[in-house]
Amino acid sequence: MASLKTSTLRASLICALVAVLGVSGMPARAASPDLSGIRLPAGFSIETWAEGVTNARSLALGDGGTLFVGTRSAGKVYAVRSRADGSREVLTIASGLNMPNGIAFRDGALYVAEVQRILRYDAIESRLAAPPPPVVIAELPAERHHGWRYLGFGPDGKLYVPVGAPCNVCDRDGFAVIIRMNPDGSGRETVARGVRNSVGFTWHPVTRQLWFTDNGRDMLGDDVPPCELNRVSREGQHFGFPFCHGADVVDPEFGALGQCAAAVAPVQSLGAHVAPLGLKFYSARQFPAEYRGSVFIAEHGSWNRSEKSGYRITRVKLDGDRAIGYEDFATGWLRPDGKVAGRPVDLLLLADGSMLVSDDLAGVIYRIAHTGRR
Repeated sequence: MASLKTSTLRASLICALVAVLGVSGMPARAASPDLSGIRLPAGFSIETWAEGVTNARSLALGDGGTLFVGTRSAGKVYAVRSRADGSREVLTIASGLNMPNGIAFRDGALYVAEVQRILRYDAIESRLAAPPPPVVIAELPAERHHGWRYLGFGPDGKLYVPVGAPCNVCDRDGFAVIIRMNPDGSGRETVARGVRNSVGFTWHPVTRQLWFTDNGRDMLGDDVPPCELNRVSREGQHFGFPFCHGADVVDPEFGALGQCAAAVAPVQSLGAHVAPLGLKFYSARQFPAEYRGSVFIAEHGSWNRSEKSGYRITRVKLDGDRAIGYEDFATGWLRPDGKVAGRPVDLLLLADGSMLVSDDLAGVIYRIAHTGRR
């Protein structure tokens, strides 16, 4: 009987070990996210496009089809390549960096924004297995509060980067701006002022004007102030921070520094504390015609609200430069019981017109496509 008990115990331990390690002796791959709760308009589908992309944040596409992914807390930059069988290979091409959230690709080089500087990795797609040492092209303020950057090259060939306010609300020279520079870091200019914390911007496909999201200040309550979708129609415009939030919310501490009427009002006031990050105009043709020209926004989700908000992708419908609708597009990462299954961060359109979405909580990249008639 003792021998039988010992054998049974040994078998149980072996089964448990196999369950943890897998048959190859390596840790078993985490299960794919459960997407059954994600809600999309009729005719759309969502799938997990790439897994094992821990803390996936900003997205950039190389000329050779490599998807580059920045991170915030992981300190890494990934390269995701598609295999012939349709699966994805995830490579870590940089690690130990200081919040390398922002990335951009141009002329064969990958640009990576740490908190305190911008790096450039030359000829990166041909050197993924052994990336070159980076070249430092620009120094930035080292404050970590709202210090995780976003990067992007504009139609003018300039490299754009926000420098967020190093606080919840304060008035500091050199902060709360969006700047731009030449690809080598020279010729620095200020494009927009009064921008508290933008972690996402894009350009209108026709007018080529800069549009960006901005995260509203905290500690004024659950529903005040709104987060924002903004448009830069003229260089150097002021968008209100720290004296005005949204279109007309006067700051109780810094309201005397300016007037809301003198600031540029948002194109669309978004939900309070929804943390809007990446955004893209839909300029492709896979989605139905009614979606073309709309702005899609990844709302990362609140951390400071008594009832959570955000955790979704929204759509802003436009008539020219005027917003005529703000609605849900993809929801369900915030479960009915209040638990959070994912946090969308950035958006990217593929050549076929489908949309990639990064999720830094689940550590995956999703693909949203239109697959049938409405």
